[in-house]
Amino acid sequence: MSARPDPRLGKALAVWVTGLLVYVLAVFHRSSLAVAGLAASERFDISASQLATFTMLQLLVYALMQIPVGLAVDRIGPRRVLLTGLSVMTLGQLLFAFAGSYPLAVLARVLVGCGDAMVFICVLRLVATWFPARRVPLFTQLTGMLGQLGAIVAAAPMTWALSTLGWTRAYAVAAALGLAVGVAAFLLVRDSPEGRPAPAGRLDLRDLGRGLAESWRHPGTRLGFWIHFSTPFSANVLSMLWGYPFFVRGEGRSSAEAGLLLTIMVVAVIAAGPVLGWLVGRHPWHRSTMVLAILAAIVSVWTVVLLWPGEAPFGVLVLLVVVAGVGGPASVIGFDVGRTSNPPHRQSSATGVINQAGFYATLLLVVVIGLVLDWRTPEGSGYTQEAFRWAMATQYVLWGIGIVQIVRYRVRTRRVVDRAALQSGVTA
Repeated sequence: MSARPDPRLGKALAVWVTGLLVYVLAVFHRSSLAVAGLAASERFDISASQLATFTMLQLLVYALMQIPVGLAVDRIGPRRVLLTGLSVMTLGQLLFAFAGSYPLAVLARVLVGCGDAMVFICVLRLVATWFPARRVPLFTQLTGMLGQLGAIVAAAPMTWALSTLGWTRAYAVAAALGLAVGVAAFLLVRDSPEGRPAPAGRLDLRDLGRGLAESWRHPGTRLGFWIHFSTPFSANVLSMLWGYPFFVRGEGRSSAEAGLLLTIMVVAVIAAGPVLGWLVGRHPWHRSTMVLAILAAIVSVWTVVLLWPGEAPFGVLVLLVVVAGVGGPASVIGFDVGRTSNPPHRQSSATGVINQAGFYATLLLVVVIGLVLDWRTPEGSGYTQEAFRWAMATQYVLWGIGIVQIVRYRVRTRRVVDRAALQSGVTA
């Protein structure tokens, strides 16, 4: 007799797919400004540093809201927080469509960042509560990978929409997607098979502070922090704001070519994740070495592009976006280092500390690139190749700091955990 299909698995898949659609839409909204930088500069008559403020505030809001969102999910359940985040994102994108002034547009991007911050944590909580423990790691990886489809949709299709439909209609259609996905989420998503979870106990701020301090004191947490700091910012600044202007104005590419390059970068992110996960599992002793090798590749290709006489060939730019894209999954290695360097009761604290690094590195670089572009661009003219080369060269400062710190703390981490590593077979 054949086994009956598990009805709970079907419901779990329906909940996960719906939550995943919300996350894909969140990534789309987060990335939709990347191909609209030049149009935004003209629409709002703003400088490069003012343009960077859009992404800076969006990232800052996202980073600052992670702990409050986690507490909200514990207390009122992921369904309510997910629907709230989707509603806020939709409102922000709709406001961005009709905004005619810079302050109103800034408010719109803050709302997008606020709503975006509520989504990923909720989807991961749904995965943990709906699927058996043995399947949670698989669906967690799938969520992160497939969520990047939103960035693909925000590249070439959004470029087409802006050029064909215009600013207002393109962003209004993007906002309308939130209504359709929201209906599905309202009807299909439930907190867990048993209903809404019981509220968590009162948060002890002293315990929270003590756990964060103990996590930060461990060199493994700091190694994870600097891995996460150093690896993703290059891809982030390209995908979130400066990639499209850099390829069009700095490298003389068409809008279609710029959109294709950004799409290729997202594909590289999706493809590299499972490969790096397999390598880390097979060679846990060499995790920080893998990171250093990836950073060497990213720095080397950027150096070729920035030193190329005139405009770099399209093939070289493809190589650039591929190696930069690999930096995104490489940043996740920092979480694994933090996990194996801390006891179970401190792993959440370590993850929280590490997760801040990439956001703040990206924030800093987004702002600095805008300031340098304003400094090196003649008044009354558009961005030049020379200005972009100066601006993109500021990445070397962050890479230098990050690489030095990775080398420094991997030595300290090995000194602390070598004895335990010999017993468990895991090291940094």
